[in-house]
Amino acid sequence: MIEKAPAKINLGLDVLYKRPDGYHELEMVMSSVDLADHLFFEELSEDRIIVETNKAFLPVDQRNNVYQAALLLKKKYQIKKGVKIVVKKNIPVAAGLGGGSTDCAAALRGINRLWELGCSLEELAEIGLEVGTDVPYCVYGQTAYVGGKGEIVQLLPAMPSCWIILVKPKMSVSTRTVFREIDTQKIQHQDITGLTDALRQQDYQKMLTKMGNSLEDVTGKRHPVIYQIKERMIKYGADAALMSGSGPTVFALCQHYSRAQRVYNGLKGFCEEVYLVRTL
Repeated sequence: MIEKAPAKINLGLDVLYKRPDGYHELEMVMSSVDLADHLFFEELSEDRIIVETNKAFLPVDQRNNVYQAALLLKKKYQIKKGVKIVVKKNIPVAAGLGGGSTDCAAALRGINRLWELGCSLEELAEIGLEVGTDVPYCVYGQTAYVGGKGEIVQLLPAMPSCWIILVKPKMSVSTRTVFREIDTQKIQHQDITGLTDALRQQDYQKMLTKMGNSLEDVTGKRHPVIYQIKERMIKYGADAALMSGSGPTVFALCQHYSRAQRVYNGLKGFCEEVYLVRTL
């Protein structure tokens, strides 16, 4: 059994305030793109969880989101069988593309099928929230408005079809560190309502004007290369460029393939990890 785990990008991200529980109240619009990890599932007769991955530096024990997903479902439904999950990583790690969260979501969907648990996506999203705040969105993997700390997911029409260039500079960013540095009084807030309206109207140009990420300046001050990547993307003809999540990955949108190819080629020499993908 195979489950696809697509990367996500943030078309919009706003941080409203810090909640009493320590999390931040968020308003986001996310969409999934055709850069994906793949998870392979195999049932085991002995009662154990085995996670393997093609990236040697990733933990494969209880620190791994996929392992946590399997453990949660085993405990909740008192499953005495075991499972082996092989994760083939293609999405860059700690990149703002939701790699760990989408793997967790794919594990929940895959095990739900493997053990015929009959869970709805809503139930899987609720379970996934225990592992990470991006997991509920990733369970659905469609364009959506996401609110609260990540538990509110309202599906939207798919974003207008276009080409996406993803550029991951040579460093990793800790989401926790970025959120610790946020001053919600000083950051630039985004028009998330305008963005959702643009998506409902399938208005590509309006969508471009409403895109924004309140975390971009926080991460950008630490890593100015993010601004350099954005400038190059626009210079080579991108319709828009924005940092995804807490970074450091920056993405560009292009309606025309020839222009997307130009942006891709222009960034290939600047950064090692550059991807040209479609919207899902």
